[in-house]
Parts: sequence; C-alpha cells; structure tokens
Amino acid sequence: MIATPRDRERTRQEIAGYSRALMLSTGVTELCATEATPKQEEFLHRVLSEEMARRDRNRKTRLLSRAGFPVLKSFTDYDFSGIRFPPALSQEELLSCRFIAEKKNLVLYGGVGTGKTHMSLALGIMACEMSLKVRFYTVTELVLNLSDAYRTGTMERLVRDLKQLDLLILDEWGYVPVDREGSQLLFRIVADSYESKSLILTTNLEFSKWGGVFTDEQMAAAMIDRLVHHGHLLMFESKSYRMTHTLMRHTAVTETTERMETP
Repeated sequence: MIATPRDRERTRQEIAGYSRALMLSTGVTELCATEATPKQEEFLHRVLSEEMARRDRNRKTRLLSRAGFPVLKSFTDYDFSGIRFPPALSQEELLSCRFIAEKKNLVLYGGVGTGKTHMSLALGIMACEMSLKVRFYTVTELVLNLSDAYRTGTMERLVRDLKQLDLLILDEWGYVPVDREGSQLLFRIVADSYESKSLILTTNLEFSKWGGVFTDEQMAAAMIDRLVHHGHLLMFESKSYRMTHTLMRHTAVTETTERMETP
C-alpha cells in the first residue's frame, strides 16, 4: 500500500514524538523530511515505537518491584456487593484511580477477611500500570522502618523517599498498638502526605478507638482530620471471605464423610 502525503506527515509527527520522549535530536525528523524514503520512515517508526514500548514495560516492572506488594492481586472476579461506597465515590471512579491524581485518601473499614487488603493491592497494581509510584507497608512494618531510620540517622532520607510517592498504602492500621515514639513518627508521615499524595488505609478499628492504639487522643484526632478532609470511607460489610470458605470446605468434607459412612 502506497503511503499518502497525509500518512507520511502523521508518521513523521509520531517519530518526532518518540524522538522527544527518547531524548533524540530533532535532526531525526528533519532527515526523514529531506532524505528518507517511505519504507525507511516506516522502519524507523517501528524501531522507535518498539523501544518506547520496551522502556514502558521495564518502567512498570521496576515500579511493581519497588512497591513492595506481598502478592499481586487484581479485580478479576472481585465481589463488590458487600462494600458500601460513599456518595462522592462510585465504583467506576474508584477503578479509574482518579482519586490518586486528586490526592484523595481511602479508608477501607471492615472486619477481618472482607477484602480490604485485596482491594488496596489491586488498586496499587493498577496505579503502577499507570506509571505511578506506589509503596505498600503494613503499619507495623512502616513503624519499624521509621524507628530504625530515626535511630540510625537516616530518617530524612526515608521521609524524602516517601514524599516522592503518588500513593502510599498502609495495611492493618490499628491492628497492633503503637508506642508513643512510633505514633509520632507515623503522624509525621500522615502529615507530610496531606494534600501531597494519596493514602490508602485498611483498618478494622473505628475512628473512636484510634486514640487507644496510638497512645494519644489528640494525635489520633489530628490523623483522622487529615485523612478524612480529602478522603473517602468505604465500608466492608460482608462476612469474612476466608471464614466463609473455610466453613464451606468443612461442610463439604463433613457431607462427603457422611456419604462414605452410609451403608
């Protein structure tokens, strides 16, 4: 098929875009206009587009590796029926990840085994696919890292690394009591994140009990204030997935055994 002048112009524009993204000289486009044949332009276009795709794949792989996800999760077959969304956030908006660009927070509240961690992981992986910087921690893990950094004089470097993120996921918020030093360090991370990045918290602890876990009612109130000012609360109201399926397995085994024992 012979390339029309319009086709060649579109190809050159795309070559120019790839050249800028790959930090190549503008002379590439000028040579196409003055010396390249249509076939040569098509070949160059293919080479640059494949290089762009390769770099994009490598960047996403690095982002996933650096995020620290314990497992990879997706929303394939995820059950949203037991989740109560706030009026300002629909399921469609959640899955678009627009809340990250808007620097809004999510608090995923509900019982153990209701899918909160799964959702946080799946959202984090989607964000990496969008070339966003994500980090996943359990709260216990982050507090230990912060305490170690504080004692070894590397606190500012860790804080600087966290400030560069687009999304910070804190799993199991309030599951384990945090001492006063850990609470103060954690509060600094929450305060630094305010209006500068998105946070996702998973918790089974209602707001009124945060003070008991973080040793200071005022500090807990300040954390809550920053989290909810630009945030959404999702209520996970279904039964525990793990418990339900454990009971299902137990029932199946019992019924099978009874059938085998029936003469």
